[in-house]
Amino acid sequence: MKDIKQLQDIATQIRRDVLRMVNSCASGHPGGSLGCADLFTALYFNTMNVNPENFTKEGNNEDVFFLSIGHIAPVWYSALARRGYFPVNELSTLRQLGSRLQGHPSAHAELPGVRAASGSLGQGMSVGIGTALAKKMDGDTNLVYTLHGDGEIEEGQIWEAAMFAGAKHVDNLVSIIDVNGVQIDGRTDDVCSSADLKDKFTAFGWDVLTCNGNDMQELVNTLETCKQHAHKGKPVMLLMNTKMGFGVDFMYDNNSWHGKAPNDEQTAQALAQLEQTLGDY
Repeated sequence: MKDIKQLQDIATQIRRDVLRMVNSCASGHPGGSLGCADLFTALYFNTMNVNPENFTKEGNNEDVFFLSIGHIAPVWYSALARRGYFPVNELSTLRQLGSRLQGHPSAHAELPGVRAASGSLGQGMSVGIGTALAKKMDGDTNLVYTLHGDGEIEEGQIWEAAMFAGAKHVDNLVSIIDVNGVQIDGRTDDVCSSADLKDKFTAFGWDVLTCNGNDMQELVNTLETCKQHAHKGKPVMLLMNTKMGFGVDFMYDNNSWHGKAPNDEQTAQALAQLEQTLGDY
């Protein structure tokens, strides 16, 4: 386990990685990646029971994570590399021909840490539920985590899965929604308002918690509370409030950075706002 300052330093370095990765290939999704850097740091360096040295697709006897919003792959790749799943210098290959670090996570790429393809939005909760049920059948008490976007939940499959998880008491599942209020076309309230998500998931039979996903201390504490709420008859939902582009002033809360890579000048400007903490790849 790391202390809060160490976790904050890792998150800052992950943000630097994200910016350099998407800049180098002139493609990718920096906005949501920057907003979720704290979450990936907290999960992989504090909350989850994982075994990066002996990764298996099955994930037996450890916690398992699925990224449903596959377009924020850069932040996941950085967290996996920094946690020891594969060499950090491989981050430089993002979106290159033949790279294991594809634009959206691919199971066929055989990248340690990735167990299912994602990018076709709305599917991750269903995958997570299936894995959680398999763990129950195997007597494995570890948890399954999934991450979604508040734009992604406009997909109908999310709600079919949410209804099933509540009805079948899939209580070893912790799903997280990145509630940043923006998506590729603008504000989520303008595109298709999801209204009160807490009431919705509560009505579907979930145990619902909320937190500030860009406050490391609050995030770590709330994720620990999620673990305490697991195995008590209900799936657990964490509504995590973040800001797209967190850490970079000109990207902050700006949906135009959902899927646009910064140029060299913009990257230099952004990196100047983020202290190098672990060393760049």
